[in-house]
Amino acid sequence: MQQDRHIVHYCDLGRTHFGEVWDLQRSLHSAVAEERREDIFLVNEHNHVFTLGKGGNADHLLANDNDLKQAGAEYYAIDRGGDITYHGPGQIVGYPILNLERYRKDIHWYLRQLEEVLIRTLKHFDIAGIRSNGETGVWVGGEKIAAIGIKVSRWVTMHGFAFNVNTDLTYFGKIIPCGIFHKGVTSMTDVLNQEIKIHQVLPFLVKEFEEVFDVVLTRVEKSEIAAHPAIGKQQEAV
Repeated sequence: MQQDRHIVHYCDLGRTHFGEVWDLQRSLHSAVAEERREDIFLVNEHNHVFTLGKGGNADHLLANDNDLKQAGAEYYAIDRGGDITYHGPGQIVGYPILNLERYRKDIHWYLRQLEEVLIRTLKHFDIAGIRSNGETGVWVGGEKIAAIGIKVSRWVTMHGFAFNVNTDLTYFGKIIPCGIFHKGVTSMTDVLNQEIKIHQVLPFLVKEFEEVFDVVLTRVEKSEIAAHPAIGKQQEAV
């Protein structure tokens, strides 16, 4: 029954700078790990930014400082797994900060769950998303539509997924996405040959996140995020 499901707070941050949200994630990660607040699922659209995972190759960034400046993009080397990727407008970036001790202490299971959320979301738009053996993420017709890169510390997750809805894919030309040379990237807009808006996709993504992780998402505002963990428990599910 729904009332027996674990409660996860949900916050749509809107358009953000990457560094601001990275700091927020670290603060929330500590609070969740110390059981000072509920698990939380953040979604946002970043301004143009390239991020390199701790195991990645900096040579996979093909742009120099001047190129980045002209493109209005930032660059961060960060603490998630995976190689280099791009975040920007038209892309849903999701950051679940979950204590896996409440679900399953299995990182591979968690990655497959994130993929499942995205695959099910795509089905609502008649897009067949698939997994690729040995590669994390979701693919459509041999091209990546969603990248996943996470960090898990004290069994609490950080970072998450980047889901191309109507992303400007030319930015991926400045990198070797995820260090994969032989495959391209795509978006929902490109696959369907019609513009899809983020607000059309988010309700389905939220619904599938609840179903796949067997949780109830309760909405909190950005200003409430640092509040007491009980905030949101009496709110309606999103």
